[in-house]
Amino acid sequence: MAAQLSNESPRALLQSLFETAVDAAHPRTVLPGQLPQGVPAGRNIVLGAGKAAASMAAVAADLLEGETGGMVVTRYGHAEDCDTGAIEVVEASHPVPDQNSARAAGNMLALAASASSEDRVIFLFSGGGSALLCAPIDGVSAVTKRDVTRFLLHSGAAIDEINLVRKHLSTIKGGGLASRAGQAELYTIIISDVVGDDPSDVASGPSIDMRRNAADALALLERYGYPGLEDLRAPLSAIVQRPVKDHPVSVAASASTALAAIEEAAGGAGWTVVNLGDDIEGDATEVGKRHADLALSRRNAGEPCVLISGGELTVHVKNSDGRGGPNLEYLTSVMLTLDGAKEIFAIACDSDGIDGSEDNAGGFIAPDSLDRAKSKNIDMARLLDSNNTYDGFAALGDLVVSGPTQTNVNDIRIILVNPTDEVHERA
Repeated sequence: MAAQLSNESPRALLQSLFETAVDAAHPRTVLPGQLPQGVPAGRNIVLGAGKAAASMAAVAADLLEGETGGMVVTRYGHAEDCDTGAIEVVEASHPVPDQNSARAAGNMLALAASASSEDRVIFLFSGGGSALLCAPIDGVSAVTKRDVTRFLLHSGAAIDEINLVRKHLSTIKGGGLASRAGQAELYTIIISDVVGDDPSDVASGPSIDMRRNAADALALLERYGYPGLEDLRAPLSAIVQRPVKDHPVSVAASASTALAAIEEAAGGAGWTVVNLGDDIEGDATEVGKRHADLALSRRNAGEPCVLISGGELTVHVKNSDGRGGPNLEYLTSVMLTLDGAKEIFAIACDSDGIDGSEDNAGGFIAPDSLDRAKSKNIDMARLLDSNNTYDGFAALGDLVVSGPTQTNVNDIRIILVNPTDEVHERA
């Protein structure tokens, strides 16, 4: 999809750029050149997890040669219109595991163990897979593992810290799944949602060997004050390391893939594109302030441009019943910092189509957003402080609702600065 930049309002322009980014990172775009070629002596066994797992499996089912089966698990609602042939699709809960997460993990471990030396096992992982596979280590119940996950999600811990703990508490993560596949031919293909694109971090690396160290996991739990820390010391210390056979590992798409597509579309239409990086982390509110200041600086210098960024921002949850996610908190911070500044528009969305726990991918802001909120007696600063930004954007009609996109390369943020008079007139 190419953004028709010269004939669109700022909102439509920004949304089309977001759609361009998502399309560039979709499995149908990036997987065909990554899958192994030829017919194996035995079977193709496809195993995968993540928000893009069903769409990845559909491409694999269509293109792999020879007998093909297996299982993938994805989030509820993320498998629509995915024809995966003989590859079973299980839908499960995210971000907190449920019974289907446990069933999928157990069945995948059994499928991996069934592979012979003549079989070819293709692992397909994308972001979201950590919560979708639940197979706790001995001495830790599924309930405890869910409690740990929920606690860390609300603690302000970074996603790589959460995933490190998840790996240590799991028999399937950190190479546990691939270690069951014996001498089968192995391949790992990843759509990355993690900063740095380390394959061991995507879905907590079920097919990537890791060096387990109980002290690391315990130190993180202690840092964030997990109340059940002492009950985890013995089970974590009893973990047995299983080796994983060396095999090809490829990252088929990542945030850089999405941002490159935006650069090509916007740059090709004559815009100056400033790529702030695909690896931005930190508090959504603080990053929003910095990006707003940068946008103001570019506008005041008379420099029309498109500021783009990716990565994963975090929210410190003050209100466990709040509605909203990091993209809306980022946009609210941008809105408040700009304070009605003219000629600056922005969109921020999660590439998987879900920002936080609601039904939106993210949202949109314009120069009049704050004034419109005030006219409706909406206190955006208060909503930001109480983690209720969804309510404000819903009332303004400025949510972006895409539905599940069936890919996941994390957040995509685009700020349009000082647009031309032609574009500005259609705001």
